[in-house]
Amino acid sequence: MNILIVNWQDRRNPFAGGAEVHLHEIFDRIAHWGHNVTLLASGFSGAKKEEILDGIHIIRKGRRNDFNFFVPYAVKEIVKREHIDILVEDLNKIPFFTPLFIKIPTVAILHHRFGRDIFKETIFPFALYVYITESLIPLVYRNIPFDVVSESTKADLVKSGIPEENIFIHYNGIDLSRYKPGKGEKTPFQITFLGRIKRYKSIEHLLYAVERLRKEFPLLKVVMIGDGDALPDLKNIAASLRIMSIINFTGFISEDEKISILQGSEIVVNTSSKEGWGLTVIESNACGIPVVAADSPGLRDSVKDGFNGLLYPYGDINALTSSIKKLLKRRDLLQDMQNNAIKWSKNFDWETSAKGILELLEKRLSGEI
Repeated sequence: MNILIVNWQDRRNPFAGGAEVHLHEIFDRIAHWGHNVTLLASGFSGAKKEEILDGIHIIRKGRRNDFNFFVPYAVKEIVKREHIDILVEDLNKIPFFTPLFIKIPTVAILHHRFGRDIFKETIFPFALYVYITESLIPLVYRNIPFDVVSESTKADLVKSGIPEENIFIHYNGIDLSRYKPGKGEKTPFQITFLGRIKRYKSIEHLLYAVERLRKEFPLLKVVMIGDGDALPDLKNIAASLRIMSIINFTGFISEDEKISILQGSEIVVNTSSKEGWGLTVIESNACGIPVVAADSPGLRDSVKDGFNGLLYPYGDINALTSSIKKLLKRRDLLQDMQNNAIKWSKNFDWETSAKGILELLEKRLSGEI
């Protein structure tokens, strides 16, 4: 097949997150199985307009703020030039509404809808724009097959009006040859957050918890892995709480550096109001790290409360603080969850997910779905 993917970003973009990792891991494999894969994405500072990355032909147009205006023309041009058989649209934030301007077999990939949570992320006019465009998904994509990464996202799509029979689940995977427990000792009382630094992820909740915990745990250290437009606000909050001295804001780092930090951590925390699945949960688990996470859509799918981590009610700082304290004080429980985390991570494999999505594309192209 000649496959065209449309996504806001590619994996090399500094703002890339779990959605970009997912796309790359899946379609890298599909490309190596003999299919032609082209990815249309936005450009960024220092990026090439075109390049081949792990068998994927990346074409970049515009920037993050105007990429959607380039999409209709660029898609039509690429479809014609590359003889595209099937289109894959990753509905990440603002949909491109490709079914309205291109009539070829299409599959949509969705990690999660923002819904009302978008109003936590950005100013009202932009949030309203995203909210309205998301509300149009059931109208424009009603007859399009969806691939999602969790039961939570499937339930949300069904609630929005997408027929259940059009929704297929393929979980995120993990490269267990890279993500694995470290050989060295863990840094005692090190807590880590990893992910894009976005407002809807509510990372300040962790800072408030840390401020409460530091007196009881004087050796407490926090590593914040990731970059994003909410980073300046997060640093200001940390400064106001007088905890900057125990926090390391790493910014964007390489995957090897990320794995090394994970392997040296004792606990990972995810405070997000919504995730598609929680890829960072499985990455952490594979390194032998339990995750304390908000009981939010997606996270409640990837964290089994009391097994590979703990869930707490989203936004409840007292409950978050208590959950972290519980693991820091009960070293036997922490050790059990570390072992369980490794076992849980072995259930997820990129190869299996890629084969499932390839089969979905083949069925769509043949007209079976």
